[in-house]
Amino acid sequence: MRARIYQPTRNAMQSGRRNEKRWVLDFDPAEARRMDPLMGWTSCGDMNAQVCIEFDARAEAENYAKARGLDYSVEEVKARSTKSKVYSDNFRYDRTGLWTH
Repeated sequence: MRARIYQPTRNAMQSGRRNEKRWVLDFDPAEARRMDPLMGWTSCGDMNAQVCIEFDARAEAENYAKARGLDYSVEEVKARSTKSKVYSDNFRYDRTGLWTH
């Protein structure tokens, strides 16, 4: 059974920095999804496809996978450069850029 460890990205409605430090472990599907002929819903017989476990640190997720003998891969996150934006900087006297509204 193969597992994936990663940090989830923020959605479009999330502007804060809460839950950026959490790590998620989920399993790759063991079988393909199939369509129910009566209702048209998709289903899968693999129950591990529904499991998603959250951890506070990457090491905790790796230790969990090692303790259960899971084959896992870790997806690294690109470092984001954040420049603090302050509204009052638009009115600074030593401003070098052009005025924009």
